[in-house]
Amino acid sequence: MEFTDHLNRTIFLPKPPERIISLVPSQTELLVDLGLEEKIVGITKFCVHPHDLKKRKTIVGGTKNYRFEVIEALKPDLIIGNKEENDREGIERLASIYPVWMSDIYKLDDSLRMISDVGILTGTSSKAEQLVREIQNSFSEKISFKGNCVYLIWENPLLAAGKNTFIDSMLRKAGFENLIQSARYPALSEDQLISLSPDFLLLSSEPFPFKEKHIAFFQNLLPKTKLILADGELFSWYGSRLLQSSRYFKRL
Repeated sequence: MEFTDHLNRTIFLPKPPERIISLVPSQTELLVDLGLEEKIVGITKFCVHPHDLKKRKTIVGGTKNYRFEVIEALKPDLIIGNKEENDREGIERLASIYPVWMSDIYKLDDSLRMISDVGILTGTSSKAEQLVREIQNSFSEKISFKGNCVYLIWENPLLAAGKNTFIDSMLRKAGFENLIQSARYPALSEDQLISLSPDFLLLSSEPFPFKEKHIAFFQNLLPKTKLILADGELFSWYGSRLLQSSRYFKRL
């Protein structure tokens, strides 16, 4: 069968895949939750959910750098990736040899489409559609507005989540107005951060692991701002972990 991914690329799968490599942590977790753990042969070193999966699966590298010889030995019949998280050159090299299906996600609807499409790809449509309905239901109640914010993903340099990102769309779902108007992940100086004077500063747990020790520094910069150590997975993972996001957003 032919399948079209989110980049409008077509791949051919003669039968449901039996040897899957996932190059994206949130999509790895999704595959497991769709009941496909036994068909996963390779994952990245960042695929931390389920917590012990890395003990049972072969690590094929990170999300940007791949161990091509390891992938070759695994003989995958499907590789699943994502436009933002994966390295274009590496993906193109893999796609010249294997069926590589790519997602491209900026908002919740893109995530739901990805889940449905992965279900079709892997012969698990019934479970995928049930998951989509559960996620839709969890977001059906609008969360009240909290205030404006800046969401930091990196310490040095200070990098913030801007427009045209999945995090930006999740901030709106969580009741925040993102003050960062630049696209993607712009760098901010301390003076720029001070001038923005956000109601809330969210310090993400990933990719940089902001922790309690960082609170004092930013509180000194922004004495009137409320600081939150944010669970980055619940703002940026776009697979089955979305089931937990809405409840978390309401608690913030």
